[in-house]
Amino acid sequence: MKYRKDRYGKELSILGFGCMRFTRKGGGIDLEKAEKEILAAFQAGVNYFDTAYIYPGSEAAVGEILERNGIRDKVCIATKLPQYLIGSNASLDRYFKEELARLRTTYIDYYLMHHLTDVAMWEKLKAVGVLGWIEEKKKAGIIRNIGFSYHGNTDNFLKILNDYDWDFCQIQYNYLDEVTQAGAEGLRAACEKGIPVVIMEPLRGGKLVNMLPEKARKAIHDNSRGWTPAEWGFRWLYNQEAVTVVLSGMNSLEMVQENCRIASEAGAGEFTEADFALLEEVKQSIREKEKVGCTGCRYCMPCPKGVDIPGIFRCYNAMYIESKSQGRAQFIQTAGLTKEPCFATQCVGCGKCEKHCPQNIPIREKLKEADRALRPLPYKIAISVARKFMFRKPAKS
Repeated sequence: MKYRKDRYGKELSILGFGCMRFTRKGGGIDLEKAEKEILAAFQAGVNYFDTAYIYPGSEAAVGEILERNGIRDKVCIATKLPQYLIGSNASLDRYFKEELARLRTTYIDYYLMHHLTDVAMWEKLKAVGVLGWIEEKKKAGIIRNIGFSYHGNTDNFLKILNDYDWDFCQIQYNYLDEVTQAGAEGLRAACEKGIPVVIMEPLRGGKLVNMLPEKARKAIHDNSRGWTPAEWGFRWLYNQEAVTVVLSGMNSLEMVQENCRIASEAGAGEFTEADFALLEEVKQSIREKEKVGCTGCRYCMPCPKGVDIPGIFRCYNAMYIESKSQGRAQFIQTAGLTKEPCFATQCVGCGKCEKHCPQNIPIREKLKEADRALRPLPYKIAISVARKFMFRKPAKS
């Protein structure tokens, strides 16, 4: 296993165990199977285990397994504050204490503000006193490192990154999401500030393995490297020094063994021009299913009316690259849940965006098309309800 250092010099395994996808059995987690997988990863050198309050049964399973095997102090636990449930200062402690109990521990090594999609969510936490709460917990050693996990656009990521002295952050990043969400720009910005970056969704939830077009599969199969689709995804990430830990939701011993092998071999700066060219070929094969030829360059931005043009097109394309439900879910998560609305219906047809588009996309026409596909009536209602919940005013302490 190879390691990279956190902000304070602690060595973290470059492969982290994502504990969201444990195998389920009889309505709960298959604890016996999960234990074998966690121990196999630990014995191979994995020392970073990531869970969250809302992963059903995950925190309790991790806590029980680590305690029973006497390895709690030999690994790092990362878990997350459910910021979307926080309505007052008192609720900060309530959820945190519940997490400590579930995890059977007295401290958390890496604690994240979970699922920020907009700077407004961070501002809401600050309004209920999260800054003083963090300071108190860090001073007491109950929280060792503080960070945030992020799903949103690059601009909001940079605002949150620069608003606080974070110890680390967690972003969705893979060779297909290089210019979306926090993206390569966000990764570089964190690196320049000396902030370690943990990567989630390195394979897009398995889609860069299981949903590749036949042309892409053949290109990978015929390549002299002999790497699997998953290995290409992991090695592309490990090739970047700014990446500290890559999470994988491992739920089989074979997956644990294979991912640990890759993490023991891969290193930064090893990709050749031919390797990058192969992945460009793979991406091109994937993009042949796209509805809009948007590269995410953002030359069309900012929109005078606040429309998230590249974000909307990315989700629209995901409906056809992945599935309709996935594209719509991504839209709700990254474009529908920003405090300031960024919907296509805000477009007034000024045409400013089209003058700057290198791909000569008829943006105004395509925005209308995308909105019809992404927001059928049930989704409009769901987004409206979610926005009211996420951006409700915090209770007075």
